[in-house]
Amino acid sequence: MKKHFAFSKIQFISCVLVLTFSAYAQTEHTNSTFYTAEITLGKTMEANTDFPKTSLQKGLFFSIGKTNFDTNKEWAARLNYPKTGLTLGYTDFGNSDKVGRAYTVMPFMEFSILKKHIKDLNLQIGVGGSYMDTQYDIDTNPFNRAITTKINWSFRSFFYYDAIMNTSSMWRFGLGYLHHSNGHTRLPNQGLNSFAASVSVELNHQPRANHVSEAHTFKSTSETYMSYRFGIGQNVLSETFNSKKEVYSISASMGKIINNTFKFGGGFYYRFYEHYYDYIKNKGELVEAQLPHFKDNPFGYATNFGVFATTELLIDHFGFEFDLGLNIYKPFYKIDWQLNQGYMYEDAQGETVEVLGELDWYYEIKRTVSARMGLKYYLWSTNSRPKNNLFIGAHINANLGQADFTELSFGYVYRFNLKNKNKS
Repeated sequence: MKKHFAFSKIQFISCVLVLTFSAYAQTEHTNSTFYTAEITLGKTMEANTDFPKTSLQKGLFFSIGKTNFDTNKEWAARLNYPKTGLTLGYTDFGNSDKVGRAYTVMPFMEFSILKKHIKDLNLQIGVGGSYMDTQYDIDTNPFNRAITTKINWSFRSFFYYDAIMNTSSMWRFGLGYLHHSNGHTRLPNQGLNSFAASVSVELNHQPRANHVSEAHTFKSTSETYMSYRFGIGQNVLSETFNSKKEVYSISASMGKIINNTFKFGGGFYYRFYEHYYDYIKNKGELVEAQLPHFKDNPFGYATNFGVFATTELLIDHFGFEFDLGLNIYKPFYKIDWQLNQGYMYEDAQGETVEVLGELDWYYEIKRTVSARMGLKYYLWSTNSRPKNNLFIGAHINANLGQADFTELSFGYVYRFNLKNKNKS
């Protein structure tokens, strides 16, 4: 098999952030740039049994963004002129020695929601990366099983209420959720989950009414598309087999693009796991004991294929994507589960006893359901409806809600003829 591919988590996240900065630099005169300073207070949740005690979580975030007032951009009009931007953040988890601090870089998008009922309520979602200065260590920090790597994925979801506004600034109150984990590139990886409240001030605030006097009227449209992608991911098998190896994937999908903003479709995927292949080739203990026939075809039993449904939000050069799938074939996951859900202990004679994970109903669900979430960057802006487009993507793939592998992908999209859904 091909040896370790020169692709690191740092390069992976840096790629996404560089593309974000590049797109952000294309701010037009019709967009309003704003600056936000935010203080958060909250609670770091326990990630595992005997997790280190934490006091009040404290955070400081600075954002630069724009409100997309361009009435000629269909995606902006369809989404009621959302905010987009970049956040830099610092978080102290409430235990500097054992849990530490996070330094975050995160693109975000913010929508106005429930306008008919709560006029000034907004939802902001961000996905990015964080540097964590404290990690799990079997000798010096064994009870923090949440974070094992310096570079991690970060996710943020906050509700904001616009409380006090004047001609150039706005004070806001927020309530939300934060998550940090490494995407299964090293174990243990329980992840850090937090809930927090915030107070923030937005400077150079520009009310929507000042910019959107007469919105452009767009026709309802539908386009059929086909897409293909190739991905290279990384993961580990278990705490015993804790070195990163590759996951190779290919995928094809087809569906509809509605109003040049919302993308819906379905397709199939195929994956090959180097960790699975090597465990079978090396005659791993569970293969020998339970599934010796795997040794007759290690390549075949190290593969996975299935079908999926996909949704994507198209915003100029960017796509925010979520897939939900069904694994039709993933035979090695039985061993994967037993290794990862099991544990070890010493008996009365001082011997180490290994207990394997139980193949229960939850195993059946996680073996069957797959998920995928991440960002794409398109070479040509989707706003111009190009028939042919290329993209690069950064995603987390999961078994149900548990990370399976982190992936960098490259793909192609073809659009068929445009159809108007009404005649006006």
